[in-house]
Amino acid sequence: MQDASRATPTVEEYLEAILNMSSEGKRVLGARLAERLNVSAPTVTATLRRMMRDGLVTTNRGKEIRLTSKGLKAANNLVRRHRLAERLLTDVLKIPWPQAHQEACALEHGISDKVMESLYQVLGQPATCPHGNPIPVADTLLPVKGVPLDTMAAGTTVVVERISEEAANLPALLEYLEQGNIMPGAVLSVEEVASFAGTMKIRQNDREFALGAKAASSVWVTPVSKP
Repeated sequence: MQDASRATPTVEEYLEAILNMSSEGKRVLGARLAERLNVSAPTVTATLRRMMRDGLVTTNRGKEIRLTSKGLKAANNLVRRHRLAERLLTDVLKIPWPQAHQEACALEHGISDKVMESLYQVLGQPATCPHGNPIPVADTLLPVKGVPLDTMAAGTTVVVERISEEAANLPALLEYLEQGNIMPGAVLSVEEVASFAGTMKIRQNDREFALGAKAASSVWVTPVSKP
């Protein structure tokens, strides 16, 4: 049974989206939140009003949405449950990588704090989810490693750090990335960047893959230093 002190599943989804967007350095605005959650602007406005009433979020003069300390704690708790659920699904139940995110979304709201901490221990205290995103361990906004792949120039060698949470909602994209082994830890070479559309030609060993600008922006990487 869900802890009565916890937010509703709808509010938890908003908290998770705000945290993920903030962690990636994005300004969280109502319109962007509506697009991210695939809901209408009036629905976002009404939900945010309730969240402000409950002390979970604030807005500034630029209408940017920010988590309060209470909201951050609740968001981190949810993200921790979600990413541990993903680990359980992939590492123990062998659910395919592209489907783990959606399955975890169904599980996360029913996991108690006690079960969450047991999962953390049983899974070997993992630092990240299968997509490379950090598992929160404290009430702080987690820094995100790397930069989007679409910011890299041709001739650059990179290591994949993580796949964005936004991309995790797109199983078809995850399947394509998996086919190319464009996953956390993979070393890639940027062979070519189209000047107009931003399409990138990526090489891993003897295999080449094309990534559109949106797909490339969802892959976060760290450049490899040349000796």
